[in-house]
Amino acid sequence: MSTSETADELPDIQVIDIRSGDRSTPFEHRVVPVSQTSKAIKALEKGGPGIQLTADAVLRIAYSAVEPDLLADLRPELRRVETGWLTVINYRAYTLMLSPAVENDRLLDEVSYAADPSTVAQQQVLSMPTAHGTDAALVYTDPMDALFEAVDRASKKVKVQNKQEVGRRIVERALTAVPVVFRNPGRHPAGDLGLVDGNSRWGSCAAHVPAPTGLIGAAKDNERPSLPPAYLMKLPLADRRTLVREVIKKAYRDIKAASGPSKAARAKRDQAVALLNAMTVPVEVVIGYTDDDPSMDMQRFPAAVRSLLMRMNIGVREFAVASKNGITAEETVTALFDAGELGDNAQDVKDVLLGRVDITDPMKTLGLSPLRDLRFAFTTQQLTRKEPRLNTITATKLDKRSLQLAGRSGLVTELGLRSYSTSLGEGLKPARTALESGCLWKDLVDHEWAVENVDNDEAVDDLLRRTDNGEIPAKLLLGVLAMVSLVTSGNLFAPGGSAEQIVNYTVMRTSVGTVVKAVLEKEGGPQVLADAIKRIRGGLRPRWWADGRWVEHDDWKGSDFNAHLRRAALHGFKSDNGTSGLSGTAREDRALTDFQASLTVAVERLDNLIELRKTNGTTDELSWEAVEASVKQIRLMDRALLRMSEQEPLG
Repeated sequence: MSTSETADELPDIQVIDIRSGDRSTPFEHRVVPVSQTSKAIKALEKGGPGIQLTADAVLRIAYSAVEPDLLADLRPELRRVETGWLTVINYRAYTLMLSPAVENDRLLDEVSYAADPSTVAQQQVLSMPTAHGTDAALVYTDPMDALFEAVDRASKKVKVQNKQEVGRRIVERALTAVPVVFRNPGRHPAGDLGLVDGNSRWGSCAAHVPAPTGLIGAAKDNERPSLPPAYLMKLPLADRRTLVREVIKKAYRDIKAASGPSKAARAKRDQAVALLNAMTVPVEVVIGYTDDDPSMDMQRFPAAVRSLLMRMNIGVREFAVASKNGITAEETVTALFDAGELGDNAQDVKDVLLGRVDITDPMKTLGLSPLRDLRFAFTTQQLTRKEPRLNTITATKLDKRSLQLAGRSGLVTELGLRSYSTSLGEGLKPARTALESGCLWKDLVDHEWAVENVDNDEAVDDLLRRTDNGEIPAKLLLGVLAMVSLVTSGNLFAPGGSAEQIVNYTVMRTSVGTVVKAVLEKEGGPQVLADAIKRIRGGLRPRWWADGRWVEHDDWKGSDFNAHLRRAALHGFKSDNGTSGLSGTAREDRALTDFQASLTVAVERLDNLIELRKTNGTTDELSWEAVEASVKQIRLMDRALLRMSEQEPLG
């Protein structure tokens, strides 16, 4: 096959005409002079109903537009969100005049949080943006170096995880941007137009633009790396626009220089044309916000923007469940804070729950030591309180008519695990899976309980003593602390695996929360859990209780402890549950106990099915084919049990 035949396998990439008006003349990308943006600037400065823009945002919108004259005649549109109305405009913008999200919500389940003491400053997630006092803008208070590191880090990740095909075609699905204000800019610009949706599309476009020579170290494979977004953010607005003009001019020079039929010449032309097609994107910019409650002013603007993002992000790649839970949890906490539902030390409670800032001082203000498991317990307690207003807000954020344990578990898991975001490493994923299987049990929402400063062995022993005395709040706190300690140390897993083979016995195959609840009810169960808390905090393996004494199994792995605990949840801790040496009558009693324990699990699973049908609003009856085998089995069990039993007493 000849070189020319190989080059002709695909047609040449063509520069795509993006003009909105007359297309009778040949198209060429051209960044219009700054003087031609004045009409758009005046129109934006004049504003109108629902338009609230900073002076910097006005300039950035006008300078970013491919056809700025059209901005003067654009009619703003409204987007409904949970708390009010966002005002938006749509136009085509130069890609490099926008910046990807300072922090990508898609990656919330992968980043490191300040609530984990193992997180170093360079890695930790940023504090949440706040609202501008009067205008539609997100305000970031972090140091600029931290912002630059975060935006470059997130941009690199999303380019790898969700690469888009750009170049042969232009971007057609609109990106969503919002004005951004930096409170600590130093020598850098104090504003930007930042994306809240479309980071993958932006990153794939920017990948076509090489970084300036000398900006970054040596490139691999003789290719210059693509332009990092932080470089753009550091440029003054006029210089950034000049860069766009220079990049476009160079692309046309490359096309002109690469004339000829050779494969190399064609590749050079295609590369330059692909860059031109990636230099513009459709964008929807948020330019105003009207809250349903006028007294809130712009206070809920950040939540409104995020709400818009969550409702619209159903395109190329949906958010992972963990990321969705993280966003919903943050929205919930913010809404509770705005509604005054977080108590007297509301700001400290909010900081502890979100885990984005150092929680040492806030925890101390709340009377707690900054221990990971104590923060997890505090998060659990705050999101299981019985206040009607709290439950209404949480249900709304979950898009549910009523609040169920399954919904709360996801929120508790994502916020609670922020104390382990760095320290667990590869163990974070199995811990998340285990906790998402159900880290809550019904008693946590049925009873009032509080988190005490259980920060040493003596405090754990006191909690155990009160649990043994029948104090429900103490038992609940003991259970939560033990659960999170066992899960995060790899000693309690999500249901599944070969637990029965390990213990050669039946085990409780339910959520980790249900297992802990069951263990709390067994004789010796609370002391096993209390001992586990103390030993895991001290970096030791949890011990086992058998035949009235503590046993240290140095040969046990986490899966061994998990299997034995799940067996104990059904059968208790006595005599390691063996039947050898027992009389025939004793073995019959043990068999009856095992049967009744299995019924407890079956009833719970039936309750879960009923609860799910209520949550989903399902009213259709199950088909007989789907339930026939189960119904007949239950009837056979009923008849067999009745044949062995005395008659039910009358009255």
